[in-house]
Parts: sequence; structure tokens; C-alpha cells
Amino acid sequence: MIDTTLQMVTFQLGVENYGINIMDVKEIYSVQEVRDIPNAPPYVEGIFNLRGDIIPVINLHKRFHINKAKLTEDEALLSGFIIINLDGMQLGVIIDKVLRVVTVDMGKIQPPPQMITGIGTEYIQGVIHQDEGYLIILDIRRLFDPEELQQISIVNR
Repeated sequence: MIDTTLQMVTFQLGVENYGINIMDVKEIYSVQEVRDIPNAPPYVEGIFNLRGDIIPVINLHKRFHINKAKLTEDEALLSGFIIINLDGMQLGVIIDKVLRVVTVDMGKIQPPPQMITGIGTEYIQGVIHQDEGYLIILDIRRLFDPEELQQISIVNR
């Protein structure tokens, strides 16, 4: 039988809730010291060392012109990075707050409305309506074009 569900790691970025396929997530990491990189693209926050691996850190707030979420002190403890594996390259993506892992029915995923958020619809795989609004499912393979990935991978060396 074909599995029609998808497990998603969900997180808050600005005022919206997003999800990415759990299979693309290596781990979730609390905020660490990030070192600046000269001449990096503006949305590359820097790099950090994760157990000997140098991980470029991407700031989606800067990438998509999204304001940071206003968090309480307790909520801020859930801030950090989601380490994603993008076709063999590890990237840290800054999130405002990790939410939870959810299982979604792929049949309930709807195409994104034209103007859902500051993130362009080309980066969105779909949307799922939930009690508290909707969950925007990101397509991490579309977040960066090949040229940008090339720039980021140079940072990674």
C-alpha cells in the first residue's frame, strides 16, 4: 500500500508557520555563535561548526524580507537552526521557533494562494489548512537556484 502521509518538521518564521519534509532535516540545533563571512550573499548569515562540519547559515528573514517573530522569553528558547540536507550539502536555516513534527495527509495539500506571504509561491510546495490558520509547506529544493547554491557551497569550503 502506498503511504499517502508526509511527516513535516514545522516552525515559525515571522508570523507564519512553515513545514519541511522531515526526510530533508538532519537535525534541529539551538542558536550557536555564527561567524561572519566576507563577501557572502546578504542572506548568508555566516558559518558555524557542527561537530567538525562547517555549516553555512541561511537567514530566510533576509532572503524573503520577513520580519522576525515577536517571541516571549520562553518561546525564544525554541529558536535556532534547522539543519537541512540539500542534495548532499548541509545548510543551517535560521528559524524563529521550532513547533513540532506533524503528519499530514498529502491529499489535503492545496496549491498556494497567489499572495500568501512574503515568500514567493515558487518556493512553496503547498498549503494545509489547520485550526490555527495554515501551514505553508516549503520546497527546499527551490529555495535557491543553482547559481546561489554554487555561491553557498564556495562558502562551505
